[in-house]
Amino acid sequence: MSKTKRRWLIAAAVVAFVGLCAIAWAAEQYYRLEICNFTSRDGDSHGYYVYPDATADSLLQAMLEDYKIGSMMDWRIHKRQLLYDKPQPGYYSFPAKIGDKNLIRRLQLGEGSPVRITWNNQVRTREQLAGKLGHQLLIDSAQIIARLDSDQYMQAFHLNKETAVCLFIPNTYEVYWTISADQLFKRMEKEYNRFWNEARRHAADSIGLTPVEVQTLASIIESETNKKQEYPLIASLYMNRLHKNMHLQACPTVIFATGNFKMRRVLYRHLRMDSPYNTYKYPGLPPGPIRCAQGTTIDAVLHAPKTNYLYMCANPDFSGTHIFSSTYSQHAATAREYQHALDERQISQ
Repeated sequence: MSKTKRRWLIAAAVVAFVGLCAIAWAAEQYYRLEICNFTSRDGDSHGYYVYPDATADSLLQAMLEDYKIGSMMDWRIHKRQLLYDKPQPGYYSFPAKIGDKNLIRRLQLGEGSPVRITWNNQVRTREQLAGKLGHQLLIDSAQIIARLDSDQYMQAFHLNKETAVCLFIPNTYEVYWTISADQLFKRMEKEYNRFWNEARRHAADSIGLTPVEVQTLASIIESETNKKQEYPLIASLYMNRLHKNMHLQACPTVIFATGNFKMRRVLYRHLRMDSPYNTYKYPGLPPGPIRCAQGTTIDAVLHAPKTNYLYMCANPDFSGTHIFSSTYSQHAATAREYQHALDERQISQ
């Protein structure tokens, strides 16, 4: 073989090698950019809360605890090419494998993942509700309480500050972590109207109550006991008292008026408290719910059975159940037994 031919073959081999290297580099670039540069260490997806002061580097450091990166050099190249310097705030859930382009575009455009927010009937006040929501979302709880406390703002939802918690029926909802306070209230209005469908509104109308009044009564029932099997009977009892224009005389409303939710014994001095929530002093329902009532309890009110019960007293055996009575004499006898049981256990407040 001549030298010239050998040189051409060497040159061709070099060109082919360089070409193959270029193809391999381009293929790797495409793979890292479009398909996968981050691989989850445990094979699962991972989520991150990105706060407004987060940087691209701080998020990367957090991700490297859960993900292996295929090529840091490629990441830096792609980051520069795509002009990525700061992520948008939000909650992001990334799959077990993700390419640089998908990752960067989501962070640049703020294409976060929804989070689940939830609360239960242990939320009693507007302040507690605002704190619960503020803890789960990026919103400052002060923005939420300001709206809950505003009659003018709540008027848009046909509510006021006393009934504002009605808008927030306990459940689990999916929203974006960066949702604004106004957007949150609009979302809850949609869920509220979905719950209060035509059938439930008709049921409320048939028992002579508004949806807000039903929720208020349901909140009292939930505060009376955690024995859900008693909810329909308690609902029936209170409905009977309302229809007879009797004072509800519900101890939980008095406790709500005092603000001492750890109180175990309601005394006569508490019954004399001048508060619109004192249903021993003022007839009818209190101005609003005394906790966020659950949907199942609301339905128990809407479909309460027909009974003659007008009184109930905590069971002296401290089982958490109640003894129901149709006459005051029956009730008084049970009440004396319960007071005696309290004295024996030295429960004074």
